[in-house]
Amino acid sequence: MSFIDHIGRPPLPGLTGEGIVLRMPRRGDFAAWRDLRADSRDFLKPWEPLWTMDELSWAAYRQRIRRYNQEARDGTGFTFFLFDEAGTTLYGGITVGHIRRGVAQCCTLGYWMGERYAGLGLMFKAVETIKMFVFDLEGLHRIEAACLPTNARSIGLLEKCGFKREGLLRNYLKIAGRWEDHCLYALLAEEWSSSKASSRVRAAAPA
Repeated sequence: MSFIDHIGRPPLPGLTGEGIVLRMPRRGDFAAWRDLRADSRDFLKPWEPLWTMDELSWAAYRQRIRRYNQEARDGTGFTFFLFDEAGTTLYGGITVGHIRRGVAQCCTLGYWMGERYAGLGLMFKAVETIKMFVFDLEGLHRIEAACLPTNARSIGLLEKCGFKREGLLRNYLKIAGRWEDHCLYALLAEEWSSSKASSRVRAAAPA
């Protein structure tokens, strides 16, 4: 992973992964974000909080940008857009939120993908990149992720990325207008360090 330059205030992290770029949303991303979300409306709405009447408006997007920048300044959360390697095609988004320091050193993971790009392994690459950001750069100890028990695609992604299921959260989040149970998954820093060490051993082993 390497940092890429990010112009503007405040200076915010940009990350590169395998064939992808993660960077903080900018005002200039509005049209691409609006169009991708609009095209993916039916695909996304069953898994997200109820969309507002002005969900895809410029005013709502501008408020999002302000919130994202404030959270990054405060160190309480980082929201990234997921792009291709050239940084021109928007695929989706991924968020490290609710960062708790002190004795917790924990955060929550959230993500969304445009329907036309789902199933291509792009979010797997994004989560792998985010793990390095959370554990190696931010120094946190635990990443939590919650998903609906019926969201087989999300469950498969988390398990492929090494997250372990820890339990069921009753009526945890209000999704599509209804309080829904969620499966709780988590990944610990020592598990990530162990997986990196195992990968290095495999890479060094003779063919």
